[in-house]
Amino acid sequence: MKKTTHTAFLTSLFLLSLVAYSFGQGYRIEATLKGVRDSSFVLGHYSYSNKQFVAKDTAKADANGHMVFEGKTNLPGGLYLLLFPGNQKWIEIVYSGKETNFSMETDTASLVESMQVKGSKDNQLFYAYQKELKKGVQQIEALNQNKTADTPAKMKAAQDNFKTYRDKFFKENADSFTIKLFKMSSEPEVPAAPKLANGKTDSLWVFNYYKGHYWDEIDFSDDRILRTPFLEAKIDRYIKNLVVQTPDSLIKDTDWLVAKASANKDVKSYVVFYIINQYENPKTVGTEALWVHMANKYYLSGDMGISEDAKKRISEKVNTLKDVLVNKTFPPLPVTDAAGKKINLQAIDASYTVLFFYAATCGHCKEASPVLKSFYDKNKADGVKVIAIDTEHNQEEWKSFVKTYHLEELINGFDPLNQVDFNKRFDVVTTPTIYVLDKNKKIIARKMPVEQLDDFLNYYKKKQLASAK
Repeated sequence: MKKTTHTAFLTSLFLLSLVAYSFGQGYRIEATLKGVRDSSFVLGHYSYSNKQFVAKDTAKADANGHMVFEGKTNLPGGLYLLLFPGNQKWIEIVYSGKETNFSMETDTASLVESMQVKGSKDNQLFYAYQKELKKGVQQIEALNQNKTADTPAKMKAAQDNFKTYRDKFFKENADSFTIKLFKMSSEPEVPAAPKLANGKTDSLWVFNYYKGHYWDEIDFSDDRILRTPFLEAKIDRYIKNLVVQTPDSLIKDTDWLVAKASANKDVKSYVVFYIINQYENPKTVGTEALWVHMANKYYLSGDMGISEDAKKRISEKVNTLKDVLVNKTFPPLPVTDAAGKKINLQAIDASYTVLFFYAATCGHCKEASPVLKSFYDKNKADGVKVIAIDTEHNQEEWKSFVKTYHLEELINGFDPLNQVDFNKRFDVVTTPTIYVLDKNKKIIARKMPVEQLDDFLNYYKKKQLASAK
């Protein structure tokens, strides 16, 4: 894959430096781990991305496995990890930001079961629940291993008993940060769905209920949720699995979600950052319009503060994308054909037109060209035409590429005067880049992998026929 000579718009542009508000007092966390000695440990929290870890302090265990983490400034609240040497094992610590002086003691042979906590109700609750949960899991596993006629009834009883314990536990400790974490990681409980006239369960009702209650247990006003592994996963599932992947639906639902997240400015910043980062180069064809919408609404409008340099770069990207989004008419092509004649895109009579932007020296383009040629040969009788456009400016290499890959029958475009910035003009960040146009030269797909052209065209034709009925 060859990148253009211009630097691609980097997702790091949106990396945020979120402010963690600290309390006046410091912190002191003692930990004693039986089974370790003379080893260094790291204390840190889950980051805004659940794939990252942010180290906040280090301490060395003595010969008895005892260590102390302390500082003069309080740590930001969140779900923390006490990371063992080698990063293969850890202990989770609930740090509310209010309980700042506490101790924990456990055995490395049974981290959860042996855990004892002093001075932190949140961690006492956290490990009490973990222990009860582990007992329940072990009970279910034992029943599965020794099945009898009454095993199903016993399993249901065990599950009901744990649910009763859970409901009571959550209700009695509802104000704790620990319960907020457990609820945040849970799924909505969907009640029995109504039946359709045919007696089947109304699956649409189930979906709508689930989606409608998906965010019930998330307190967007609490910035501590940023330092947990749960928020990113929930956003990702909601946007990609519960929202229809069309620009209109995505824009409507993301605006709604950002409005909810506006209860805290740092949470809002992260929600906007995460979504816009996912849809700059989305996996679903044609959804870049969400990126343009969010860039305009939240960054370029001044709604969220960013540097002038960042605003300039975002604006340039928006100006590129706004004219080459799905459902837009593709702009004129400022290139000439093999005879030196300007290619008039609108004058090309075709049921569908494929634009194939490539670089003659690009390895992926060389691999894609035979696939493209095969697609053209298969579909040309149905009015499909292909315009292959070299984004580099070496005429000899262009002609050699066309000949080597037998593309003479295609419409071959070239920029002989070296005047076109294909990146800024047509969002050709990498090569090959493919657009598919309908008979009116309206974009129906962009950034389409060459291997998917045939399947996409068949799908699109069937969709058009179905909508015409």
